[in-house]
Amino acid sequence: MKYSSSFNHDLAFGENAEDWVYNIFNSGKKIEVKYDRIAHETGNVFIEYVSRGKPSGISTTDADYWVYKIEKTGCAIVLPVPFLKDKLREYYKEDMYLKDGGDNNTSKGFLIPIQKLITK
Repeated sequence: MKYSSSFNHDLAFGENAEDWVYNIFNSGKKIEVKYDRIAHETGNVFIEYVSRGKPSGISTTDADYWVYKIEKTGCAIVLPVPFLKDKLREYYKEDMYLKDGGDNNTSKGFLIPIQKLITK
């Protein structure tokens, strides 16, 4: 998108973003909320895909969006699930960010830098 100093152009751009947010929260979309207690310190989030040998987390979600609430910042990251799954498939193929975690390390997932989640 090209830069414009036009108020009307900027207003339309902002209203488009407002409509996007409204649609997520008011159109019956399913939202899964995750709460990360240390992402503000580590810069990473853990996304589980297997627990105790069975598919779980991102593998089994029927949500349209995942929202990560980041402790102590008042911030959250909203991720469309198809976008997130595509990104995780790429990382899985490259054997990137794969970690054991969860209670007693019985889960498998991705420990991903937040920066990697918000870039294409």
